[in-house]
Amino acid sequence: MNWLERTELLVQKEGIEKLQKANILIVGLGGVGSYAAEFIARAGVGKMTIVDGDFFDETNINRQLPALQSTIGKAKTTVLLERLTDINPKIELTVLEEFLSPERAYEIVSKEFDYVLDCIDSITPKINLIVASRRKKVKIISSMGAGGKLDATKIKVKDIAKTKNCTMARVIRKRLKKRKVDKGIKAVYSEEVQITKSLKITDGTNFKKSYYGTISYMPAAFGLQAAAHVVNYLLKK
Repeated sequence: MNWLERTELLVQKEGIEKLQKANILIVGLGGVGSYAAEFIARAGVGKMTIVDGDFFDETNINRQLPALQSTIGKAKTTVLLERLTDINPKIELTVLEEFLSPERAYEIVSKEFDYVLDCIDSITPKINLIVASRRKKVKIISSMGAGGKLDATKIKVKDIAKTKNCTMARVIRKRLKKRKVDKGIKAVYSEEVQITKSLKITDGTNFKKSYYGTISYMPAAFGLQAAAHVVNYLLKK
């Protein structure tokens, strides 16, 4: 039996062919990116590049799809490679186990990609990836902050210039404006006001000075919205 039979009923043979010919870049394989990668693979996309330099730890288990007791300490790219090829053995998967430097963002992003999914949770690498994609005229959808929020019905996909109630989006808009690329960028964000008491301030030893608490389903819902937007774009292309 064709594993994409149910998908083909919905999108027809022409849609399957479009998805199989598509090439997607996903940067960041945490709570948002791991789900987005799986949804896109299960949709039948034929070619994908996944990028992340991180390893799973115990704190990832509450929200990241491949984070299990058995995967603690393993590279996220390695675990996703095994999982995605188990879903579709024919997928052409390129794996880059690295964190994205400004130079690498410009090297990796290219016209060969139909869409870039920015699932990074740190501001500066997000800026670099967005700027590289805009300068090279490659479509990108960027995930904003899923932390500090509980209401999945408030998640939207809009131009980043039209986002509201999202601290990360506000910071990114300001920095992109200085680079003159603050419009025409699709963003997944939540209009729910962040729950301030869930904010934790750290000593910065793990590259983050602060972070919000996160519930299991919110990053997954962000990944779902990003993947759905990309798949629908591919089908209409």
